[in-house]
Amino acid sequence: MTTTRPSVAVIGGGISGLVAAYRLRRSLGSVADITVVDDSPRLGGKLRTIDLGGGPIDIGAEAFIARRPEVPALLAELGLTDQIVYPAGLSPLIWSQGSLNRLPAGTLMGIPASSESVRDLVDEQTLSRIAAEPGAPFEWTRGSDCSVAELVSQRFGDQVVSRSVDPLLGGVYSGLAETIGVRAALPTLAAALDAGAQSLTDAVAAAVPTPTPGPVFGALRDGYGILLDALRQAADATFVRGEASGLRRDGKGWNVDPLGSVDAVILAVPAPRAAVLLAGVDADIARIASGIELASSAVVALRLPGQVDLPQNSGILVATDADLTAKAFTLSSRKWTHLADRGEHLVRVSFGRFGASEIVDRPDGELIELARADLETVTGITEEPGASFVQRWHGGLPQYSPGHTEIVAEIESGMTQFDGLEVAGSWLHGVGVPACVAVGTTAATRIFERVAR
Repeated sequence: MTTTRPSVAVIGGGISGLVAAYRLRRSLGSVADITVVDDSPRLGGKLRTIDLGGGPIDIGAEAFIARRPEVPALLAELGLTDQIVYPAGLSPLIWSQGSLNRLPAGTLMGIPASSESVRDLVDEQTLSRIAAEPGAPFEWTRGSDCSVAELVSQRFGDQVVSRSVDPLLGGVYSGLAETIGVRAALPTLAAALDAGAQSLTDAVAAAVPTPTPGPVFGALRDGYGILLDALRQAADATFVRGEASGLRRDGKGWNVDPLGSVDAVILAVPAPRAAVLLAGVDADIARIASGIELASSAVVALRLPGQVDLPQNSGILVATDADLTAKAFTLSSRKWTHLADRGEHLVRVSFGRFGASEIVDRPDGELIELARADLETVTGITEEPGASFVQRWHGGLPQYSPGHTEIVAEIESGMTQFDGLEVAGSWLHGVGVPACVAVGTTAATRIFERVAR
């Protein structure tokens, strides 16, 4: 080792930072000084579990992709495998044109491989356009990128974008098809296009994953708070509440204000914040990172009486050409059996998309009333909630804009010149919890390799 007592600062106490701290503790052992700095009053970043009166409920991310290995493996390490639960198997709906419609089947993030899949959502002219698309001239430059909206609207029309694609992308990125790039958000589609697909229809058909047995998603019975607490305890780090205000080289190590000198640093913060800290290290990398924009959102959680006639569906997505303020409804007590067992209904109403974040700053009471009004519009439910909670996520989700993969590659390539400095977070290789666990693990592994040689 470079020192008998290596020291590492992790800036950011979200899931990426906590995983990094935990991995560092496991690899460096009890002798290491590991410090986590976070300016929030609580750890967990965009993950948060609250008690709404009947038990815990997640008001940030609530699920993980069960077919990725990162989260199940991490839970197994921490002795939390028995916390894993799976959805009830109900499908979501889409609110469009003043009515509830089934979610199109056989699509790739809402992009259809046939006109039949979106028949309930679009007009006859659009259906004819989709059906004729394979015969229309098509050009795609291998390795190029564009927004999802640009590609889909040109080939299938605007109705497909607003009524099928936008609702799904909004749930993942709090963004719009026009702000999200094909290559970063839909890598299998980009691969099919690069391979020479003769039409968008052919590319989607090639990119749609083959159904496999088993649930797609999982969750934690007692919420992500259980995982956050376990990581915090297992990391055995010093947790400092405050803001890291500066970062610079310090001999063979790094100096972090206000901590002082450390052997290594992991920046597990949103891209704009990482850019500020990197400004004194490399102006070019900082400039590139500062260009990654963020979307803000809000979640209103409602606890409703058990006799309420909630639709037998997992949720309701909202078309962007619909006359609603909310962008989505998660019917949590329908979606998750362990929540249904409580005897009451739990609904999460989501607000805010990229470029329209003003809704997020409305007063709590106003957001709750908007949530109730929109829920009444789509379901007819008028009952008073027994409890409610408003959670705002300012700058919660990065926008994976066209060219995002190249931007990240350039940043990561530039970072290799700085021994003992790594980045992590949802702005790198995916916004989901498994992706954040992966980048936190990668950052910690690289730091271990640096301080242990």
